[in-house]
Amino acid sequence: MATKKKAAAATLRVTQIGSPIGREKDQRATLVGLGLNKMNRTRELEDTPAVRGMIAKVHHLVRVEPTA
Repeated sequence: MATKKKAAAATLRVTQIGSPIGREKDQRATLVGLGLNKMNRTRELEDTPAVRGMIAKVHHLVRVEPTA
């Protein structure tokens, strides 16, 4: 029986470049949800609508780069 391999999901490299100090609590929570809680910390995340929405909420605090 042949098995199907799933295509590799596109990923995004997200780096925190801004501090959540003085921001709304939900923005800090969004950064934590993305796995970012310190300056210059980087995470590689799947490119999904949920992740894109979280990035849009804190776009001024993060840098996003597509990965190949």
